[in-house]
Amino acid sequence: MSDKTTRIGFVVAGLLLGIFVSAMDNTIVATATGNIVSHLGGIDKIVWITAAYLVTEMAGMPIFGKLSDMYGRKRFFVFGLVVFLLGSMLCGTAQNMDQLAIYRAVQGIGGGALMPIAFTIIFDVVPREKAGRFSGMFGAVFGIASIFGPLLGSYITEHLSWRWVFYINVPVGILTFIFVFFFYHESKQHMKQNVDWLGIITLVPAIVCLMFALEFGGNKYAWNSTQIIGGFVVAGVLFTLFLLVESKAKEPVVSFHMFRNRVFAGSNMVGILTGSAYIVAVIYIPIYIQGVLGGSAINAGLELLPMMLGSSITAPLGGMLANKMSYRNLLFSSCLVFAGGLYLLSTLTPTSSTFEVMAYMTVVGLGIGPSFSVIGMASMSEFDARQRGAASSTNSFVRELGMTVGIVVFGVIQKDVFQNQLKSQFAGLSSKMQGMQNMDPRSMLAPETRAQIPGFILDKLSAALSYSVTHSILWDLIPALMGLAAVFWIGNARFRGMEFGGNAHGKQVDGAES
Repeated sequence: MSDKTTRIGFVVAGLLLGIFVSAMDNTIVATATGNIVSHLGGIDKIVWITAAYLVTEMAGMPIFGKLSDMYGRKRFFVFGLVVFLLGSMLCGTAQNMDQLAIYRAVQGIGGGALMPIAFTIIFDVVPREKAGRFSGMFGAVFGIASIFGPLLGSYITEHLSWRWVFYINVPVGILTFIFVFFFYHESKQHMKQNVDWLGIITLVPAIVCLMFALEFGGNKYAWNSTQIIGGFVVAGVLFTLFLLVESKAKEPVVSFHMFRNRVFAGSNMVGILTGSAYIVAVIYIPIYIQGVLGGSAINAGLELLPMMLGSSITAPLGGMLANKMSYRNLLFSSCLVFAGGLYLLSTLTPTSSTFEVMAYMTVVGLGIGPSFSVIGMASMSEFDARQRGAASSTNSFVRELGMTVGIVVFGVIQKDVFQNQLKSQFAGLSSKMQGMQNMDPRSMLAPETRAQIPGFILDKLSAALSYSVTHSILWDLIPALMGLAAVFWIGNARFRGMEFGGNAHGKQVDGAES
């Protein structure tokens, strides 16, 4: 085996580890969410455990993608990895939900560099005839990470502490750093480009304003309050300015001209819709398991396992089938199964069995799996190496946007439904009993405190939580079905391979020179 082949092997291994640790993060944290809330409090801020990470990760993706085209991919991948690990260690020290949200935002800044740059580097260093295989490998890594995430998260939370779900990133991250830093030698030639700072300073605040308005509306402030209406207005104005800026920018943060390509536009639309639907199941099923069925963190992890196992099977299968059948036919089948799985989850009740939950989660996993590999392939394969970095970062950006908005929107729905159900469940009871509806809901998520709640009260709380979760998942069918319809926009294209040997600015990169 040549020295160059060995170096490429180490580079690919390091990048896959980077993708693994980034993909595992949300699932491992989702499993520990119940315990985090039970220790830190602030169930009303639960969505920010994930949303704070996603909003900074999403904002960083196009920025790091552009900077990596200008100054080199290696330095920004390494920078993102270091920031991600720093944020992980800080998360483990959080003393309240506000601190945890801030540290998750730091972690997300680093995560914004990991995923898109890793994908771009790998497609720069592997030959075209192996691109489909590696796309399937990406999907398999997502699946494996998704399996290990819930298992590790549940085991660590049960036997150590929820804080270790963040510390576990450190050893894997160090190994990634060693492989990439010492074995990836990229071209020193890079094209000078303008960073679209005006686009950045209009997009990021727009997203933040939208999320704060959605999160605090009907909670801290009334929906018709000046604060909430003002938040929506400012978000709308900034989004409008962003679109105007991007239409005139030489090097826009989001390359809208790429959306003229039907395959790219359709695959990204499917990605943003299915991503927003998928993340709801990942977040709220563990809450259902612990808060309704009375399971532990380990139970929550095991109940998520069938979904992750299903996706780990169909993700690489989708990558392999993409050059044998059209993206449209492949994604239509998978999205149909995915929507069916969500519908089944919406039928769960407080008396549902764990077998039902696991069976329905398996269907969801089998359906969502192909999107992990096929959507990325469809997005990048339509462009040559000079545009591949932009295509990768744009695809990652719009998918994370769907997940971020989905978390907040469905968090609002679940919270409002839960509060309304509590009022309904405790209506007509004595004033003393009605006061029980105001008890801290986090007590339902920890077995030790759950055991202290009177059975009559616990049944009402569980019924309210169950209905709020399943009702939210029923609403979650809307983006899932919209994603199913968007599949037809892609057309009849299929994977034809990729140009090998160039970077985003047309220079030769072997990724592992001697």
